[in-house]
Amino acid sequence: MKIVFVASEGVPYSKTGGLADVVGALPKALAALGHELQVILPRYRMTQPGPGLPESQSLTLPLGSGFKFASAQDGGCVHNVPVSLIECPEYFDREGLYQQKGEDYPDNAHRFAAFSLAALEFLKRGKTPPDIIHCHDWQTALVPIYLRNLYREDAYYRNTSVVFTIHNLGYQGLFPPHVLPQIALHAGLFTIEGLEYYGMMNVLKGGIIFSDFVTTVSRKYAEEIQTPEFGCGLEGVLRSRGDHLKGIVNGVDYEAWDPATDKLIAANYTLASLKGKEACKKELLQKMGVQSPMLRRPVIGIVSRFASQKGFDLIAGIAEQLAALDLYVVALGTGEPTHEELFRTMAAKYPEKFLVKIGYDNTLAHQIEAGADMFLMPSRYEPCGLNQIYSLKYGTVPIVRATGGLDDTIASFDGKSGTGFKFQDYSPQALLAVIRHALEVFAVPKSWLRLMYNGMKEDFSWASSAKEYAKIYQSLQKAPDRSAAEALPAGDVFKRGGS
Repeated sequence: MKIVFVASEGVPYSKTGGLADVVGALPKALAALGHELQVILPRYRMTQPGPGLPESQSLTLPLGSGFKFASAQDGGCVHNVPVSLIECPEYFDREGLYQQKGEDYPDNAHRFAAFSLAALEFLKRGKTPPDIIHCHDWQTALVPIYLRNLYREDAYYRNTSVVFTIHNLGYQGLFPPHVLPQIALHAGLFTIEGLEYYGMMNVLKGGIIFSDFVTTVSRKYAEEIQTPEFGCGLEGVLRSRGDHLKGIVNGVDYEAWDPATDKLIAANYTLASLKGKEACKKELLQKMGVQSPMLRRPVIGIVSRFASQKGFDLIAGIAEQLAALDLYVVALGTGEPTHEELFRTMAAKYPEKFLVKIGYDNTLAHQIEAGADMFLMPSRYEPCGLNQIYSLKYGTVPIVRATGGLDDTIASFDGKSGTGFKFQDYSPQALLAVIRHALEVFAVPKSWLRLMYNGMKEDFSWASSAKEYAKIYQSLQKAPDRSAAEALPAGDVFKRGGS
C-alpha cells in the first residue's frame, strides 16, 4: 500500500513531544513490512531547509477571501522513508511550533489549515494517489475534514482512506465559528453533528467524525477516552465510533534508545554486564553539580513536559518529604511556569538533592535514563508515554500512576515478576507511599537486580505495533467506509458536551 503520514512534527526535523518520535519511527517499521511510505511535515524555523522541488510543486491554497501560497521541499530520507516539507514562511517561520511564551499563536487555525491544504494539493501532484493518509492530532484533523467536504467530488482521492491517531485528547483545536469560512469550510459544518462544541469550532471532533478509522496510542487510553472522566467532552462522539476505534501501544526505536549502543551516555551496558550503569550514574550526578556523588543513594529521574497532566501537583504536595529522604531527584523539562518554579525553588533550597535543568536537552535525557535508578511518571492521565518504556530498556525502574499507557506497559513488581511500581489514587499520599515502597525494594540488591532484569528483557519495538496498523490499513482498503459522518446518529449522542 501507499501510505502517507501527515503530521505537525517529526524527528529529526521538529519536536515538542512524543508525537514526533512516533512520526519518526512508525513509518520505518511499516516500510519494513513492504509498504510504500511518505511523510509530510511543515518546515519550521527549527527545521533545516531542503532543496526546492521543481517549479510545479508551488502550491496555491484557497483561504479566506483570497489565496495563500506555499511550496514543497525535499526533506531527504529518514530510514529510507522520503520526507517532504511544506514551506510557508508566513505561518511557519516562527520561534515555536504552536506557541510563543506559553501562549498559542492566535492564527493556529489558519496555519494548520494551510498546511493541511498544502499537503493534499502536493499529493495530487504525485503519479498515484495514496491508499492511506495517516493523520495525527488536531493539527492535521483538517485533512479528513477537507477530504470529505472540499474534495468530496475529487476523483483522485476516491479510494483514499484516512486513519486518524489521537495522541492526546486534551488538545482539541478550539476556535470561534467565524473562522470556518476563513479556512475554506462551509458554515453548514457548524452543527452539533459536525464541528460545533459549546459554541466553538472543534477541529479534533471533525477529525474523529470524518476519518475512516480512529486510533489512540494505548489500549487503556482507548477505553478511558470513552468515559466522562477522560473524554474531555468528546466521549459520546468517540463511543459512536467505537467500531472504528482501537488503541495500539506506541513502540520504541531501539536504534536510538538502547544502553548497549547509546553514544550519548558515559558507558554502555547490557543485561549480561551492568557495570556501565554505575559509571552513567556517577557522570550524571557530577554533570548536575554534585561534587562527591553518593552512589549508594538512589536517583529518581524525571524527563517531562512540565504540565498539570503530568502530575506535578502531586510532586509539589510531597516535595519537602522527598527532600527528607535519602535520594537524589534529577529533573529535566520545561512547561507551565508554576511547575518550573517548583523545581527552581527546590533546587535552590536543596542543591545537593534536587538537581534540575529547565529546558529541552536530548543528550541529558539519555543520560538521565541511563544514570537514574528509578523514573517517575505520576500522570493524571497518560495516552501512552514513552519514557517509561525507554526506562525499562535502561534498567531504570518506572514508578507510574496506573492510567492509560502507563498501566498497559508497566506490571507491578511482586518480588519475582513485574517491571515497576504503580499507584492508583491521584493523591500526594499515594505517590509518596509508592516511592517509599520502591526505596524499600532498592535496599535489597537481589530483589532490585531481578526487577531491573525483568524490565530490560521487555520488547516494545515498533514491529508488532506496525503490524496492527497495517491490519487496519488493509481492512480499509478492502472495504473503505466513506459514510462515517452521515452514519453517525444524531440526538443524544451529540449533546453539546458530546456525552
